[in-house]
Amino acid sequence: MKKLLPYLTLLSAGIFLSACSEPTETASEAPAESAEASEAAEAQDDGWVSLFDGETLNGWKPSTLGSAEYSVVDGTIYGKTVEGSPNTFLLSEEQYGDFELEFEVKVHDSLNSGCQIRSREKNEADLAISGKDGKPATDLNRFWGPQVELESSPGQSAYIYGEATGRGWISPEPADKEHSHDYMKNGEWNQIRIVAKGPNIKTFINGNAVADLTDGGIYETHPKGHIGLQVHGIKKGTGPFDVAWKNIRIKTL
Repeated sequence: MKKLLPYLTLLSAGIFLSACSEPTETASEAPAESAEASEAAEAQDDGWVSLFDGETLNGWKPSTLGSAEYSVVDGTIYGKTVEGSPNTFLLSEEQYGDFELEFEVKVHDSLNSGCQIRSREKNEADLAISGKDGKPATDLNRFWGPQVELESSPGQSAYIYGEATGRGWISPEPADKEHSHDYMKNGEWNQIRIVAKGPNIKTFINGNAVADLTDGGIYETHPKGHIGLQVHGIKKGTGPFDVAWKNIRIKTL
């Protein structure tokens, strides 16, 4: 028995060390798992969702009317005019009500463009409320609603226009034909931010506040709808012109 004591002692020590080593490994893994969970929770709390994966047009669809071309070029949504085409839009498949939207845009100096918000294609009921001089409209399937203007400087970029509403400009500032600003950097990428909450729409260009519009009328007819990236129609014998968007993301409010 005396000869077995050293062996038993060593065996007991090995078992003890093995038992002690397992909790140590578990403890070392815990911080990594906790960090991953924390990052996931933080991303979820952040609330931003990308609307463009940089490679495909998944999540987008062309408007019924218009034949301008949309494609993915160098990680951007690239829109190009087609002579003779009316206004064309690339629509988000999802609809949004209250939200904060951010994107970068570069628009040709000779092209008028825009970003529709809370918009939809006209149905029969919409024709009755979107005409002029008390007459119903006739432009079935036309994409309509509030539009955030996008054009070169000096101009009216980021003010709110009533696309196909019969109202023209909804923002009051463009009523003054002398009014304009130069927040858009011509030929460069520009950062646009749009915050829509209830009847209020705020817009920003490169950090500069532009529109702060509260309009119950447009909110009543358009409380929610699609995002729409516009390629404007052009006159015969002009163009082609282009516009591109990237880093498009949205956060619902």
